[in-house]
Amino acid sequence: MPGKLLAISDLHVRHADNRRIVETLRPESDDDWLLIPGDVGETVEDVTWALDMLSRRFAKVVWAPGNHELWTVPDDPVQLRGPERYQHLVELCRGLGVVTPEDPYPLWEGPDGPVAVAPLFLLYDYSLRPAGQTSKAGALAVAYEAGVVCTDEFYLHPDPYPSREAWCRARLAATEARLGELPADLPTVLLNHFPLIREPTRGLRYPEFALWCGTTATADWHRRFRSVAVVYGHLHIPRLIWADEVPHYEVSLGYPREWHGRAAVPGGLTEIRPSALHIRGAV
Repeated sequence: MPGKLLAISDLHVRHADNRRIVETLRPESDDDWLLIPGDVGETVEDVTWALDMLSRRFAKVVWAPGNHELWTVPDDPVQLRGPERYQHLVELCRGLGVVTPEDPYPLWEGPDGPVAVAPLFLLYDYSLRPAGQTSKAGALAVAYEAGVVCTDEFYLHPDPYPSREAWCRARLAATEARLGELPADLPTVLLNHFPLIREPTRGLRYPEFALWCGTTATADWHRRFRSVAVVYGHLHIPRLIWADEVPHYEVSLGYPREWHGRAAVPGGLTEIRPSALHIRGAV
């Protein structure tokens, strides 16, 4: 029997309660993979601690960056910004044997045949705007007036790109080209920090925050690239949503203050079941 695809995101190991949970994460078998769609931590030291430990436990760890890994916070000795910071994290992961969006997509041998597990780094472009807002400037003005502003505006620096959306456009183009080179009959599991579709953001307590939650450019990627599962985080609303018969898994651990409202015990790993092959209700 093949190992399982297990997933968890938004570990936020700076919090002591989160760190204790991460220390308990273990595979169910020696062949299990762990998918981590971002927000391990804010400092390079924290990211290294968590990924080093988990890469020693699981047969393979696949990581896609979240916005928090890309922050340049004052207390991090590594003050790299933008693409330089991302590349530093990629090299760190490679040294630990962790798969990144810059590496060949690994093939997971599932019960229905091979599946390409594709970690993505796409960012966001402020296109997920509230109803009635047709411009980035207008949508941001509404968000600032409501007091709903992502910390990225202060710590996630895009330079040398002129803006975060410019960096996003470059990442979209490069990633779309790579996915397009995969064999036309090869299914995929797409792993991205932000949701690929708008639907998950409709559950946000503060709808203005959707501006920092992805891009409309990926709305059809789960169809175009033959996804049998999409795995994401960021929203801290762990759940399963179906779109075009494709399961979209939100696998966030999130912050301790959020756990009291959840039915499940925090820290559980979510099994991703690409063998469902678009059959609703199979998971």
